[in-house]
Amino acid sequence: MNHNYKKSRLPHQRWRITPVQPEKISQLTLFTELLPLVNQVIVNRGIDTPELAQIYIEPESQNLPSPLTEFKDLAASIQLLQNTIACGEKIAICGDYDADGMTSTALLLRAFRHLGANVDYVIPSRMKDGYGINIRIVEEFAASGVGLVLTVDNGISAYEPILRAVELGLSVIVTDHHDLPEQLPPADAILNPKLLPEVSPYRGLAGVGVAYILAVATAQSLGKLQGLTNQLLELFTLGTIADLAPLVGVNRRWLKRGLRQLPNSELAGVQALMQVAGVREEQKQLQPDDIGFRLGPRINAVGRIGAPQIVIELLTTDDLGVALERAMQCEQINRQRQHLCEQIEQEAIALIETTRTTNDEEDLSGEVSSPSHWQQARVLVLVQENWHHGVIGIVASRLVERYGVPTFIGTYEEEDRSKIRGSARGIEEFHVFDALEFCQDLLGKFGGHKAAGGFSLPAQNLRAFEQRLSKFARQCLKLEYLKPLVKIDARAKLNQLSLQLYQQIDSLQPWGIGNDFPVFWTANVRIKEQQIVGKNHLKLTLAEDDSGVEFKAIAWRWGEYFPLPNRLDIAYKLRENHWNGNTSLELEIVGVRLPQFQTMTEKVPPLQSSLTEFSFHGRTYTCSLFNSANELKIINDRGKVLLIGKGKKVGVLGIDTDNSQAVDVTKPPYYQLVKAALEALKYN
Repeated sequence: MNHNYKKSRLPHQRWRITPVQPEKISQLTLFTELLPLVNQVIVNRGIDTPELAQIYIEPESQNLPSPLTEFKDLAASIQLLQNTIACGEKIAICGDYDADGMTSTALLLRAFRHLGANVDYVIPSRMKDGYGINIRIVEEFAASGVGLVLTVDNGISAYEPILRAVELGLSVIVTDHHDLPEQLPPADAILNPKLLPEVSPYRGLAGVGVAYILAVATAQSLGKLQGLTNQLLELFTLGTIADLAPLVGVNRRWLKRGLRQLPNSELAGVQALMQVAGVREEQKQLQPDDIGFRLGPRINAVGRIGAPQIVIELLTTDDLGVALERAMQCEQINRQRQHLCEQIEQEAIALIETTRTTNDEEDLSGEVSSPSHWQQARVLVLVQENWHHGVIGIVASRLVERYGVPTFIGTYEEEDRSKIRGSARGIEEFHVFDALEFCQDLLGKFGGHKAAGGFSLPAQNLRAFEQRLSKFARQCLKLEYLKPLVKIDARAKLNQLSLQLYQQIDSLQPWGIGNDFPVFWTANVRIKEQQIVGKNHLKLTLAEDDSGVEFKAIAWRWGEYFPLPNRLDIAYKLRENHWNGNTSLELEIVGVRLPQFQTMTEKVPPLQSSLTEFSFHGRTYTCSLFNSANELKIINDRGKVLLIGKGKKVGVLGIDTDNSQAVDVTKPPYYQLVKAALEALKYN
């Protein structure tokens, strides 16, 4: 065994390689004229018919139902706004301090001011008020002469505050996208995509998407949409991607348009934000990552540790000088946020690592020989004073990425350490909100959804909270789930990674939540060069023996795994690299594992190809070629094996040599099964 394997430590990961569906891939390849690898990605996204593929590739070709027919309260909302604007009555917007809430607020302010409304806004304080509209805010609205209250990105669970507004004679429109409570608030109108059928193309809208529909529909009804459309679309695009909304349905359609619009932004604030964030203006269109990793964090940072009014002014001003000042403030606050996150993350990692026993030893893949405390508990709970609760959610996400375990992280709120406030992030097999509900008698406020949540609790309940969470986690999580999950679309050879492949993938933007960026894997890659660059990143030169092809690659924040073994299976995304006026393809490494042949026992003949999964008649099979590709092995999900020699009409079927029988592979169902296996190997 190569000495490098002994001294190297690999990321703690589990791979999920999507089974090949050769028949569907072949069908789409004929229709789309895209490369088979690209069609395999499309099929993996649930797009498995030519009709669905047409809409996926060209979202504008879909005939959308009118929002007026989908949202039953939209017509009433428009009428209420028309009347309020016509009589000059004051409109008050109650937003939220995250990117979705702030872009929603800015969008409606721009729209209503364009329509001549008397409009103002309030965003609750993260520190003093917490999330959403409250009775104090409602009573202040009433005292200041507000006639219509409009919530954005909140309000669906605010029964008591909205009841109070109604009692005070205020009209209320709730626009929100969060999950529905048992009792809806007594508002005049409610716009929430969760009220729509699951199949509705509007179902995945974020708060800013609901605000966008209301603003556009109202402006259309007043004949004043001209000059407003692009501005609203830009804010919709920023907010939707920054809020991690699913990039499906109308989100995908409108974002495709909005991402093309942003490089030529009509908004001074967006121009300034792109300038300070270093987004290249010469791009034909922005990518979701430009927003997710550059623009979005600078907006979100302000809501986390600053004053949201900075972002509202940034996104509503038409003065480029003011916009640049506010953008620089966002930049400075974001740097503070980065420093806080790094500090808290390092402190959290130190706390976690101290729970490992002194007898824990790592094997070649980074596994430990005995489970740590948090592995035994199936959940990670960390509470520390002086952690800023505005950023602990980000740290929780990073810890999930690092350890692959549901993470609940909190900090003490009161000087006497009597109350804890926290954030939670989950993994695929774990439902955060259900876990919090399981502990509700121990908690104060809590909320969230499957992947994330927030909570508070008396400090005296902390130990009981940990135990209850562990009980819930042990019901749904096996020990093997506690590794970061790498989802992989398809196997590729390095010589298949062409500019044409990248361009076809890029043409299917936007990629993101609900439509993950494609991940490929390549077996037994040789690492020719590796070095640590920048802030602990790993830069690699990779080669494939049988093709002679080489690629540059980057693995973000992987410096701790240096040096990597000189041969690995790699999982990666394709990226364009722009340097000194030149454009080239590079790989962004997201996963590695020891080559499969290194982990096989000597009794197994060397494989001509690695194991390939595929689906046939609703079941999952694994197939491989061996003995110099002269024999095919197919294994079903119950461990039964079919062996067929090249050119043979008879195969051997069974669990082992003592329990096997000869079968005619030219007859059903074996003929079709063998054909599907060979087709899967062709695409692998």
